[in-house]
Amino acid sequence: MGILSGGNGSIWGMGSFYSRDGNSRQRRRRERSSGNGESNAAGSDSVDVTRGAGYRFPAKQAITAGSLAVTGDTLAQLRDRWVKNKDALPQSPQFQDVMGILLSEHDWLRTLRMASYGFLLYGPGTFAWYKYLDHCMPKPTVQNVFTKVLLNQVILGPCVIAVVFAWNNLWLGKLSELPNKYRRDALPTLFFGFRFWIPVSVLNFWVVPLQARVAFMSMASIFWNFWLSATMSK
Repeated sequence: MGILSGGNGSIWGMGSFYSRDGNSRQRRRRERSSGNGESNAAGSDSVDVTRGAGYRFPAKQAITAGSLAVTGDTLAQLRDRWVKNKDALPQSPQFQDVMGILLSEHDWLRTLRMASYGFLLYGPGTFAWYKYLDHCMPKPTVQNVFTKVLLNQVILGPCVIAVVFAWNNLWLGKLSELPNKYRRDALPTLFFGFRFWIPVSVLNFWVVPLQARVAFMSMASIFWNFWLSATMSK
């Protein structure tokens, strides 16, 4: 309640209420003389709280996540087609020829699935999650850093895997096969995520400056999306 209360414990924006009760004139004068600067801050804080009361879709984070999902899926498909078709390429291929062969069989529906997952689910969901962690543990202490990393792996990681597998099977019309997908791929994907995201998260929370964290995690997400897309296509 620190940002919502004044020095006397009152709620910001409730000054008019006190002006209508039976308080003494001396108290009102004291509040006016000492609280002019605070009233301006109170007004701005009230506006912020009011504006923040409703949900706002985090478009920037959603677009970033969707774009990175497309990048990771595209890299995964290009790699698969390169492995399958490298023997069929001419001995001295031109760049245009190589890209034409690799992109001619591109699964755009698969890319759209990953893009929609990143835009609608992963971007907004992880943005809310990290915002909540920063709210609960704002100081970058060693204990807070490792607590955030632990919570990421124990809570966020399984949720992401469960949602992305379900989203993919929903698009494919194979929800009946989802339990088998979980049994076959969920744990290997989760354990790979532990090996990848634990050191990445430690660096992100502990070493990387605040203004560079989004860029750092975005670059790391390309490699994760590459693995995730390849795993879901099996």
